Amino acid sequence: MTRYLTRRVLQMIPLIFGITVVLFAVIQAAPGGPEAALLESDRFIDPAVIEAYRARLGVDQPVPVQYLKWVGGALVGDLGMSFSTTRPVTEMIIERLPATLELMGASFLLATILAFGLGILSAMKQYTWFDHLGTGLSFVGIAMPVFWFALLLQLVFGVWLGWLPVAGTETVGATGLGDHLAHLVLPSLVLSFRYVAGWSRYLRSSLLGVLTADYIRTARAKGLSERRVVGVHALRNAMVPVVSVMALNLAGLFSGAVITETVFAWPGIGRMFVQAMFARDYPLLMGILLLGSVMVVIFNLVADVLYAALDPRIRYE
Repeated sequence: MTRYLTRRVLQMIPLIFGITVVLFAVIQAAPGGPEAALLESDRFIDPAVIEAYRARLGVDQPVPVQYLKWVGGALVGDLGMSFSTTRPVTEMIIERLPATLELMGASFLLATILAFGLGILSAMKQYTWFDHLGTGLSFVGIAMPVFWFALLLQLVFGVWLGWLPVAGTETVGATGLGDHLAHLVLPSLVLSFRYVAGWSRYLRSSLLGVLTADYIRTARAKGLSERRVVGVHALRNAMVPVVSVMALNLAGLFSGAVITETVFAWPGIGRMFVQAMFARDYPLLMGILLLGSVMVVIFNLVADVLYAALDPRIRYE
């Protein structure tokens, strides 16, 4: 396993390097530029002023030169200066990262609890009204647009019922853990709903396949309770493909936070990414996209490791 992990980590280096090349090229090919905000105003701006502005930001140089400078700084942790705030990009990302990780963690925990409960019960009560209800909810969760679901929850629980806050992380003038958790409920529910739908279906299908195995019939023949048969003997084997999918979807929680954080005004990286797009803040966009890409690569490795940990028959050499 150690040799395998070392090889995979070494393979990640050129992969991430290639990803940065593609991301940098795509961002540079996007229409407009950091000077577009100036050109959108109704005032006449001297072209010399625009050229001086581009030169100050360093975007007047050839794209390969800009990329090499960016890579050189990224290797030592310097992702450049934000065009819109003139602050270090690394500092801005570190400042917003805890809020995004908190939302991701809460959403992952909620999705895991709901998906496992729904998936196990659906498998044990196959073709009953509960199973049909779970299937219907899964289809709704997969097909429903995230922003629409978020607005719907804000309308129902925030406006009509007034039970939960609809934006931010705390109420003005209020302090305490309870108030903060109340602000976390709706965004984490929105972000986790799609994954509850998918993971519960994966677990149900996997568990149904395991429950027909010979060793499960043997366990039942020995007089073991159904709860012990499912929870001890069947669930571990059924979890092998499900846990792999869950590990791969962790990076999806990061990208899904873009819409969720924007709708709920959650002060995380996702909301900052949208603001950077409107401001055409190239260094900030590159920093956030690089972070997301690294998370995808790392979670792919985590999925492989978990797959081997859950299934003793799998060995990486």
